[in-house]
Amino acid sequence: MIEFRHLRTLLALRDTGSLVEAAERVHLTQSALSHQLKDLEERLGCPLFLRKTRPVQFTRAGQRLLGLAEQVLPQVRNAERDIARMAGGEQGRLHMAIECHSCFQWLMPTIDHFRDHWPEVEVDIPAGQHFDPLPALAREQLDLVITADPQPLAQVHYEPLFRYESLLAVSRQHSLAERRFVTAEELSEETLITYPVAHSKLDVFSRFLDPLGVHPRETRTAELTMMMMQLVASGRGVCALPNWALTEYLQRDYVRACSLGEEGVWGTLYAAVRSDQLELAWMTDFLRTARETSFAVLDGIRPAN
Repeated sequence: MIEFRHLRTLLALRDTGSLVEAAERVHLTQSALSHQLKDLEERLGCPLFLRKTRPVQFTRAGQRLLGLAEQVLPQVRNAERDIARMAGGEQGRLHMAIECHSCFQWLMPTIDHFRDHWPEVEVDIPAGQHFDPLPALAREQLDLVITADPQPLAQVHYEPLFRYESLLAVSRQHSLAERRFVTAEELSEETLITYPVAHSKLDVFSRFLDPLGVHPRETRTAELTMMMMQLVASGRGVCALPNWALTEYLQRDYVRACSLGEEGVWGTLYAAVRSDQLELAWMTDFLRTARETSFAVLDGIRPAN
C-alpha cells in the first residue's frame, strides 16, 4: 500500500514546504504530485497534511509516515550501495576540480559522505594545477569537474545538479538596498567585486553585463566570500554571487540583495564527467549524493529539469 515513492514525496514536501517546490524536487508536475498524495490518503483513510498552509503542516498520520521515511529510505540507499560494491564496482579514482569558489559549502559534506560509503575509491582535489579543467577531464587528467560553464567536448557528459539565481549583494545603506532588481546600466556606476577568475566565467558578466555592452565603473577581486561580504558591507563595492552563498549574510542582515534584471539571472551547476564513467556504480552514487546534499544544505536552489 505504501510505496517508496510515497515516502520520498512526503520528505520532499516537508523539506520544501510547498506542493510546487516538492513537485520540482521529485520531478513531477504539481497535478501529478497532488494526485499521488490524494490517492495515498484515500488508501489510508485519513489526511496526511493540512492544505493551504505554508510551510505545510502534517497531521499525526503524516508525521508517522515521515518517521518511517527517515528510517527506511537511508537503509534502502545503503543496501543499494552495498550491492553495487558486491558487484565489483568499488575500485576507482575520483580526482576533481571545482570552477566555483562558493561550492565547498555543499561539496565537502558530499565528499565526506561519499568516502564513508566508497572507501576504495581514491578521492582527491589536486592543487596547484595550471590548466583548463574541462580539457584536462577529456584528457583523463581529472575525473570530474564542477562547472556552470559547459563546453562542447567529445566524450564529456554534463550532469545537471541544480539551478541557482545570481544575486547582487549591496550594503544596507546602498541606494539599491530596498530594490527588487537592478538594471545593467545601474552597475556602470558601481565598483564590482569578483573572485579572481576570468570575467567569462562569471554570470554577472557573461549573462548580464556583456550582452548589453555594459561595464562596471571599476572591478576589484577578493579570494574569499567572507572578504567580499566585508567589502560590500562597508560600502566598498557590490558583488554578484549565487543565492545560496548569500543566505548566511542575508539572514544576519549583514548585506541586502536584489536580482540581476527584472527576470533575474538563473544558471545551472553541472558535474562534468567522461561518458565512459557515467554508468560506474560509485560515480552514479556520487552524483546522486551531490544532488541530495545540495538540496539538504542550500537555500534557494531549484531542480535542474
